[in-house]
Amino acid sequence: MPSGNLVLRRVVQLVPTLFFALLLLFVMVRLLPGGPATAALGDRGTDADIARIEASYGLNRSIAEQFLSYLWQIAHGDLGISYSLKVPVTELVLQRLPVTLTLTACGSVLALAIAVPLAALAASRRDRTTDLILRGLFQLGLSSPVFYIGILLLTLVAAKTGLFPVGGYGSGFLDNLHHLVLPSFALALNFAAVLFRNLRSAMIEAMDADYVTFAIARGLSPRVVLFGHVLRNALISTVTLFGLNVGWLIGGAVITESVFAIPGVGRLMIDSIFARDYPVIQGLLLVLVLTVSVVFLLTDIVEGLLDPRLNR
Repeated sequence: MPSGNLVLRRVVQLVPTLFFALLLLFVMVRLLPGGPATAALGDRGTDADIARIEASYGLNRSIAEQFLSYLWQIAHGDLGISYSLKVPVTELVLQRLPVTLTLTACGSVLALAIAVPLAALAASRRDRTTDLILRGLFQLGLSSPVFYIGILLLTLVAAKTGLFPVGGYGSGFLDNLHHLVLPSFALALNFAAVLFRNLRSAMIEAMDADYVTFAIARGLSPRVVLFGHVLRNALISTVTLFGLNVGWLIGGAVITESVFAIPGVGRLMIDSIFARDYPVIQGLLLVLVLTVSVVFLLTDIVEGLLDPRLNR
């Protein structure tokens, strides 16, 4: 079990990470061409109108003053008010984030369910026909963008068969899951290819280790050796890879939401960027950074469970 000191160190490290991430996001958002006033008024806005709107949002102050004010808000749990929607950003995040996290979780579970058994099968039959076929199929999945896979699933499965909705999120738990089947596959196939390659290589390397040779010499069955010894040790690098790719996975979920018209963080982010809605953009990015940081922490804990030496 991971030690309390390890978990505490990781939590303490989150503080500077979040601070610098917040500073970077705050500055980058303001480097976008135009501004909230220009986006709202368009060509009809005069300089006086733009100055008046910017003053009402506090954008006429220096960047340093705006950032310190924003830090004060964050310290009190306030993400601000949306410029365009006139509602608290926290409320928007609580409405949209669960949809994105559910899609990400479904895609992750599906990717693991695809990659782990097939990687074990390929590793146990390395360089044979089964291994070559699986490697070729996953290479195809690795080279296919998420949005392209999503469009193919929409065209060939949803539109042709009618078994799955072509978009939306539905209402009710079971209906939500029904709407997320194809988006989850679109998100999972590419990620499963990444996990498959890593896990297959790690398992083949583990098979050549001395402890596996000793386990076989003791008379253990190939299945016990494969799943009890080889897979357990090979999973350590895969867990690390999984944690490192969480940001990519969430980004893929955002793209998938656009393809399948799912009302998650992705659509809200795109609309907010076009509207130059600084509080919403900052709030969403901050929550996503925090989510990825928490997943990194959980990754360290799982690695510690798989390999107690990492807890030192």
